[in-house]
Amino acid sequence: MSDVSRHHRTAAVIPAAGRGVRLGPGAPKALRALNGTPMLVHAVRAMAASRAVSLVVVVAPPDGAPEVKRLLDAHSLPERTDYLVVPGGDTRQESVRLGLEALPEDIGTVLVHDAARPLVPVETVDSVIEAVRDGAPAVVPALPLADTVKQVGPAGKDEPEPVVATPDRAALRAVQTPQGFDRDTLVRAHATVTDNVTDDASMVEQLSLPVVVVPGHEEAFKVTRPLDLVLAEAVLARRRATDGF
Repeated sequence: MSDVSRHHRTAAVIPAAGRGVRLGPGAPKALRALNGTPMLVHAVRAMAASRAVSLVVVVAPPDGAPEVKRLLDAHSLPERTDYLVVPGGDTRQESVRLGLEALPEDIGTVLVHDAARPLVPVETVDSVIEAVRDGAPAVVPALPLADTVKQVGPAGKDEPEPVVATPDRAALRAVQTPQGFDRDTLVRAHATVTDNVTDDASMVEQLSLPVVVVPGHEEAFKVTRPLDLVLAEAVLARRRATDGF
């Protein structure tokens, strides 16, 4: 296969091995129902909605890959998109690495997407892919901050946290996913950066390589708390009413 065709094959890796304790007891966060369908299925569909994505790799809990495979088999996905389910690791970083190792050789662009961001619009996915294909080694979708941000220092026992600085929010962004990468760059980052991190783009930063920002979307929020589930249900209801989603 030519270098050009390899460059234009894109896969998405979705680490979904976490428990999601902030949503309370019950099923892992990625398997929580949203409008009657597990969030993970919504997230896979969001990646598969892009015609540029030909493969989705779901990284399941270490002992839950068969269950996740059955779950995906039971829900309709675009026929043009294949998917794999592989067991994950103890950390998000390890799970992404295991997802990378499962990719076929002809994949040149890799998206890493949070299963807990089930409603990211396809336009955002396509923007990230396009920026990688245009030559950026790493791309993140992000939004300007609406709130003032305070930096705080350590607090004594039973004492309130002291404010030590107010960063200029004009230079700050709230980063979302999918984050996009040149495959070789992301593989190198996971082979080089040993500290456990929550953001793959920060691993590329540690290689002193550029990371660029494309516009994010307000509907690509992360479902972390019970109130987020209420908001996600409202977004789906609006989509059904206006777009027939």
